[in-house]
Amino acid sequence: MNWKGKNVLITGIGGFVGPYLGEGLLGNEVNVFGLIRKRADGIKTKNLTDKGIADDIKLIGGDLTDITSLANALDESDPDFIFHLAAQSFVPRSFENSLETQQINCIGTANLLDAVRIKDIDTKIVFAGSSEEYGLVISSSKHHEQAQKKHHSIFPEVKSIPEVPIKETNPLRPMSPYAVSKVYGDYLMRNYFHSYGMNNVVSRAFNHEGAGRGPMFVTSIIANQIMKLKFGEIDKISIGNVNAFRDWSHVKDIVNGYMLLAENGKSGEVYNQGSMRTNSVLSYILLGLKESGWLINKIETFNGEKIVKEPILEDNSKIFGINFEKTLIDKMILEGEIEYTPQDKGIYVHTDKGKIAVEFNYARFRPAEVPILFANTKKIQKLGAKIEYKLKYIIKDQLNYYLKKENRA
Repeated sequence: MNWKGKNVLITGIGGFVGPYLGEGLLGNEVNVFGLIRKRADGIKTKNLTDKGIADDIKLIGGDLTDITSLANALDESDPDFIFHLAAQSFVPRSFENSLETQQINCIGTANLLDAVRIKDIDTKIVFAGSSEEYGLVISSSKHHEQAQKKHHSIFPEVKSIPEVPIKETNPLRPMSPYAVSKVYGDYLMRNYFHSYGMNNVVSRAFNHEGAGRGPMFVTSIIANQIMKLKFGEIDKISIGNVNAFRDWSHVKDIVNGYMLLAENGKSGEVYNQGSMRTNSVLSYILLGLKESGWLINKIETFNGEKIVKEPILEDNSKIFGINFEKTLIDKMILEGEIEYTPQDKGIYVHTDKGKIAVEFNYARFRPAEVPILFANTKKIQKLGAKIEYKLKYIIKDQLNYYLKKENRA
């Protein structure tokens, strides 16, 4: 498709993904409009400024909870495509203020759809769903037993084990108010396709990272602390659940996927976006330390137990029927050889420059944790989607961002 001269409206243009998408579209000579919350000081968002595109995007002040402002934005942009990225997307915040999350993510999405429907605009909407919609995904028989004991009820019921890699047809078991809100938006998008013939396609993107990721997200927390450690600003790393596994992609790969779905995605359909690999939070920390100049020899828990030598030794063996890039410690956790609990209190990382403490912070543990996310992306691959960035390049990108002292604040 020739993007040149097309009008595109991006909701949430001031967030993490919006500027990357805006940059990609501008490179294709697109007329980019961005819906942004009105600010009393009129200051453009940092991520747009950092990208150097703040003056190239036509910003429209508006609010998802105000359908009138959305109607005005549609009049001004006359969009051929809408990328609906705007959301309250921080999972812990959704536990603290569920109503805010539902207002923005649920009512906001309903308002956008109704504004497009009522004004009868011929536009294609790409909805930013989330891998969090899948929630409690069962990876082994042992995990199934643990989940039944912890949650008492698993619905929809488990039909086969393992449930990873996660297909678009996997059951949805959202584990946070944020995840529930994304399920709402996901279904509403498809309902408006079936009910009103609207041209809507749903992306369920798995975790995507890069420079400028919000400071409250786990990969940014890790990269920020590693840089602070390197500059002597802190003397330890503080983190929550290191056993959690995530399918991390670079944001640029996900943005390319959004554009591909706008071009070729089938309306009314759902497409996973991810890297087809899964790695632990612990690996992200250890690989981040390696990329920052530490040579890692072994790790052990604070009590001197659970010792693992060469924990980041590269492993490409087959797990869940797929060969993918991971570390030795990833393999051990996935195969049930080792597990870290709050009772361990933390892990010492033995390096060529001394011992680094990784302390478990109970405040960073979620009330309901999603243990593993691992995407099956064969559906979007058939449209031509590719993953260009390996995990180490994602980590390097985030670490480089925190080289700037002002970003480490």
